[in-house]
Amino acid sequence: MSASLVETVDVQAPVSVTWDLWSDVTRWPAFLSHVRLVEPLDERHFAWQLSLPGADKNFVAELTEVIPGERIAWHTTQGVHHAGVVTFHRLSEASSRVTLQVEYDPKGFVERLGALTNLDSVLANYDLGEFQKLAETAASS
Repeated sequence: MSASLVETVDVQAPVSVTWDLWSDVTRWPAFLSHVRLVEPLDERHFAWQLSLPGADKNFVAELTEVIPGERIAWHTTQGVHHAGVVTFHRLSEASSRVTLQVEYDPKGFVERLGALTNLDSVLANYDLGEFQKLAETAASS
């Protein structure tokens, strides 16, 4: 079974601010509630530690595409099957839209239940809300 989600948030911050925040992997635990740690291994590979309901997950992801100010794409190379892309869209001088797309392979009862009940989408939406707060705070500083 494969699952996917697409979530979008509009942010009262320019693309430069949203890009800077998202492209700094060390900041991800501040807005991605299930991410405990992201550790750079080299320029393109990162070790992730996730804490999910019912399971902790560790995996290595590789950046497959980075277009500054526009898009970051990745896929896993070790551990769970997971791939995604986040895109940044200019709405105005002071606002932007961030879209997150993720494809993953849920394993085990809890993960399958999360995919079937859209709990994964709710979690992604919550995380984007946390990202929005951080970006808007950064933009107003």
